[in-house]
Parts: sequence; C-alpha cells; structure tokens
Amino acid sequence: MAIFSKSTVPQFSVDVYQNAYLPEGGREVNAIVTVTSTGGGTTGGVPLARASATPASAPGHSPDAAVVIMVDCSGSMEYPPTKMRNARDATAAAIDTLRDGVAFAIVGGTHVAKEVFPGNGRLAVANAGSRAQAKDALRRLSAGGGTAIGTWLRLADRLLASADAPIRHGILLTDGRNEHESAVDLRATLDAVAGRFTCDARGVGTDWEVKEVTGVASALLGTADIVADPAGLAADFTHMMENVMGKEVADVALRLWTPVGAEIAFVKQVAPTVEELTERRTEAAPRAGDYPTGSWGDESRDYHVCVKVPEAGIGQEMLAARVSLILPAQGGGSPEVLSQGLVRAMWTDDMAASTSINPQVAHYTGQAELAQVIQQGLDARKSGDFDGATAKLGRAVQLAASSGNADTAKLLSKVVDVVDAATGTVRLKAKVEDADEMTLETRSTKTVRVKK
Repeated sequence: MAIFSKSTVPQFSVDVYQNAYLPEGGREVNAIVTVTSTGGGTTGGVPLARASATPASAPGHSPDAAVVIMVDCSGSMEYPPTKMRNARDATAAAIDTLRDGVAFAIVGGTHVAKEVFPGNGRLAVANAGSRAQAKDALRRLSAGGGTAIGTWLRLADRLLASADAPIRHGILLTDGRNEHESAVDLRATLDAVAGRFTCDARGVGTDWEVKEVTGVASALLGTADIVADPAGLAADFTHMMENVMGKEVADVALRLWTPVGAEIAFVKQVAPTVEELTERRTEAAPRAGDYPTGSWGDESRDYHVCVKVPEAGIGQEMLAARVSLILPAQGGGSPEVLSQGLVRAMWTDDMAASTSINPQVAHYTGQAELAQVIQQGLDARKSGDFDGATAKLGRAVQLAASSGNADTAKLLSKVVDVVDAATGTVRLKAKVEDADEMTLETRSTKTVRVKK
C-alpha cells in the first residue's frame, strides 16, 4: 500500500508548436499546445509514514481533497459471486490509498443510490479509524436491484459539495447497462454535475455499455477503462486513487483570446487521450473563452488549437491567439494566470514554408483520426456493414503503425487479421471475444506522444 504526502504546488508551462506560415489567402492556423505541470503531485512517489491524524483532519481545517467511490450493487454483480467480493476488495484497497485528512464517502448504486459510509449526508475524514470503519461497512454490501447511474452521480455531487475541498473526485464502477434510467436523464445529470467534480469510470466484465461508461468519464474529465477480469479491480482502483492523491490544482482552464476578425475553429485535448473541448467553451472576457481541463498533478497534456484568421497580404504577420492557463479566483480575489503562450500567423509566398506541416500537428491529427476510425469501424461491424468496417479498421491499423501506437495496434490485431499494416490491408476476424472488442472501443482515444 502506498500512501503519498503532499508536495509543493506545481509550476505550469505552456509550449506552442506550429508552422506559422500561411500562403496568400490562407486562413487556418493549427498549433499543438503542450501544458506541463511540474513539482507537484507526490513526493517522488515514495510511500511515507502515516500519522493517525493530520492537521487537515483537525477541527476547523478544510480537507484539500474529497473523493466519493460509487460501487455498482445491482443484481448482476452477484454473477459470478466473486465479482461483488472483488468490488469490495478493490474499494478497500482504494480506501487504504487515501491520504490522511482527505474527505471521503462510499455510495452503493442500484436503481437508487444509497450512502454506505459514513451516512447522514456527509463525508468522513480519512485516518486509521475511519478507514477501518469504512472497510467494515463494505463487508455488508450485497447485490440486488437495477442500474441508474445518474442517481449515483447526483448523490456523489451532493456529498462532494458538502466538503470545502478544491479537489473533488469520483470513482464509478459498473458491470451492467443503465437500464433503469433513460439516456436523456443520464445526459441531464452529466450536464448538471459537469465542472463540479471529476470522475473516473470503470466497466467490469463484458455486460456493460462502452458508450455509457466513456460518456461519464468524458463529461466529467476523467478516465475510462475496462477491467474484463474482476480479479484485476484492486490493482486498478489502487492506481486510480494514487493518481487522485497526486492532484494539486483543480479547475484549471485553458483560456484562448483572439483578436478582432479571428475565431476559434476547434479545441481538443490530443494527449494522453483525445477529448473534444470545443463545445465546452465558456465566455471569459471580450474575445476570450475558457475551456475546462480539470485537475492537475505532476503531468503533461497536449491540446490541438485551430484558429480561423482574416486574410492578409504577403509579408504581414499577426497574433492569431494568446493561450493562457487560468486558475479561478480564490476567496474573492482575481483569477491567476499560471502560464501563457502565443499562436502566430505569417503570410509568405514561399511555398515550401507555407505547405510544411508541423510534426506535432501532423502526428496528433493522425491520432485524432485513429480514434475516430476505430469507433466508426466498430459501429459498422456491429451494424453488419462488414465492408465499411474493414475499410475503417484497415485505416486504423495503418495509422497506428505509422504513428508508433503499438498498444492500439495490438488491440486492433485482436479484431482484424493484418495482411499489410503499411497499406491498411486487413480482414475482419470471424470470431472476436467481447472483451477484446470492448477493450479496443474503450481505449480507442488513448494516444501516444509525438516523438521529439
């Protein structure tokens, strides 16, 4: 068990990679923005001794993080019986990984959401005693009932809101489809709680719906994955909680300012996963909009920004966009600018300069297409369009090979027989295991970093 202590608040940097040169009449500027936070997170990843109580858990002190674990307790969790036991063990492992002073709660999810621990609409504060009590409460968890994930998320939101903690996070485990709630109701819940907390989602086994689980994680800026074998839950939950404990700064926004005549065409995270952010813009100031990035520890992420600029003559130059990392105002103060970068546009008649594609832009354009064609190929396969599936998954194999995305290439090889990776020539496998297909779909948005 690894318990991590807090370190210093991370320092942020912004690096912009682009080809700023445009041909005469050119209007589209593409840039990869790399955001890096360093010096935060865990102290070298070294487990530290844990006291029975920390200053953060003393009366009058607010916790720096709050976590709610949502465990599926629907009837299907009893088949096989080891699944529920694995879920209890995994939750216990996650509780053991909590840092002293962190606020936490456990929710049992069926067609309704129930407080398992501590109860009474509140959160407990992690210390030796509360961990033991929480694990004792877990032993009483049993399976029975339906599945309505939105009710779990709304209860988690209420519990997290009761704690004055900057880092607010949920972990959600399900093994089945959201059959006791409409898709419209779940979407309304996600819209209501988005921005209030982040959430990692996991599907255990192979009877759950990939788009439901990935949809929860996407809306709440968390991670999604499959744990096909329930025996792997404890290791996965421990890893997730270690990542949460490494978060130091919450609610960081990517702010894009554009001059008169310029506008943002799209913004998407492209590493470590592809995540569309364009429609999540909130207006921040004249000609400036904020795009949410969630919580940060010691890590680096890449964003693809596309700006439409007004036409200009040869030899002219302009600032296409200013990129700022913004920390919201604390205690009535002003928002803090953590770091900045610039996206530029310059018009030239040098064809070699204006037609050259920046390597980072080219790489991540391919990675975004890779995620898209995998989804399209799997959807075509499910609908019986085998020619369409072969074409899309063949393109995916080609993109994975050319970009060096070995993990995705390996997952694709479980679904298609690769004849020639370079040309994307493949044959659909006649028999595909459910776990292999679901793993490919769930992890389709994972990308590899561009080779420097």
